[in-house]
Amino acid sequence: MTRLKVQQVRSAIGRKKNQRETLRTLGLKRVGDVVVKEDRPEIRGMLATVPHLIAVEEVD
Repeated sequence: MTRLKVQQVRSAIGRKKNQRETLRTLGLKRVGDVVVKEDRPEIRGMLATVPHLIAVEEVD
């Protein structure tokens, strides 16, 4: 299964509560943090909530 490398590139300060909680759920706490997640519909939905705060790339 494809994996996604997700990096937080912008701060969550001043963002809506659901966006801050989505970042936290993904495991991102601060700018520069990187997590690798399975490519699943639930994860894609979370990424769609905060596309302006993260960078995503596929990893094999």
